Amino acid sequence: MITVTVNGTPHQVDVTADMPLLWVIRDVIGLTGTKFGCGIAQCGACTVHVAGKPVRSCLYPVGQLGEQPVTTIEAIGQTPNGAKVQQAWLASEVVQCGYCQSGQIMSATALLDVTPSPTDAEIDQAMAGNICRCGTYVRIRDAIHQAAGTAPGQPG
Repeated sequence: MITVTVNGTPHQVDVTADMPLLWVIRDVIGLTGTKFGCGIAQCGACTVHVAGKPVRSCLYPVGQLGEQPVTTIEAIGQTPNGAKVQQAWLASEVVQCGYCQSGQIMSATALLDVTPSPTDAEIDQAMAGNICRCGTYVRIRDAIHQAAGTAPGQPG
């Protein structure tokens, strides 16, 4: 048994230490907001926070967690920056198909946690590992600026 703390709740899971965190979150714990995209940590759809840092859960072995807490899309809105990002996503109408959005929101929140007023270049760098097949990158950047309070017309 491995103890995994997800969104503040400890879970005892009967899995091998090499099982990817994504499958523990989705299939064992039952939180399906984190998505499987590519399976090789290249698309960002599976992004979660481990001890506040964004990680690709599709290749992250659950045994590597130790006692580090995991935050998923289901709870990111309970954090100050997560709530701002989610509100900005809606206001900017970022979502098209929506499949990548949980990973996008997790990465954007992690960016704002360390860089409260990011430049376009910092946003592009932080979000480079998140693929949006619908191509909403301009709206994603605008929403991050809005969440940071640095959008045109906002006091910065």
